[in-house]
Amino acid sequence: MKRNKKERQRELVLTIKENPFITDEELAELFSVSVQTIRLDRLELSIPELRERIKNVAEKKFEDEVRSLPIDEVIGDIIDIELDHSAISILDIKKEHVFKRNRIARGHHLFAQANSLAVAVINDELALTAKSGLQFKRSVHEGERVIAKAKVTRIDNEHDRTFVEVTSYVNNEPVFIGEFEMFRSNKSRGGNTDEAGN
Repeated sequence: MKRNKKERQRELVLTIKENPFITDEELAELFSVSVQTIRLDRLELSIPELRERIKNVAEKKFEDEVRSLPIDEVIGDIIDIELDHSAISILDIKKEHVFKRNRIARGHHLFAQANSLAVAVINDELALTAKSGLQFKRSVHEGERVIAKAKVTRIDNEHDRTFVEVTSYVNNEPVFIGEFEMFRSNKSRGGNTDEAGN
């Protein structure tokens, strides 16, 4: 059903309010208009572009929670975090992330997203990568969105180590898996929990 401009813009505001992480391309498909029309609508309605919306949500919600590094040093945008438990970030692969020749993302960007998320999830002011094991499952291309999900699998207080597994997805397909052994200063933790979340 074709909506008039006023109806479309009203629905656009509601849609973005419900899902601030929806892309212009997804909105264009949803409203059966061009991406350019959606961008013009957003400009008229003073709705910031996706990256700004994610940043605003993340800054409001997570700035005080992330302890191990400033939130703007995380590669990608954090959309959910529970310290010493789990975290999620989004990275949209753009021109600056890919090889010019084939438009495939450079591996270090996927690693940086996963590694900085593994640092951010640590509930400590000092967290450093001690060791990592990586698997690249498939190439990621320009225009794709990578969703990285970090999970703390074990906390070893005796050796000041936290183990974090990060799996990155494009459209629910795993593209990268990283296992990180993180050193933490342990100043912030009491007791001697062996497993995350206990």
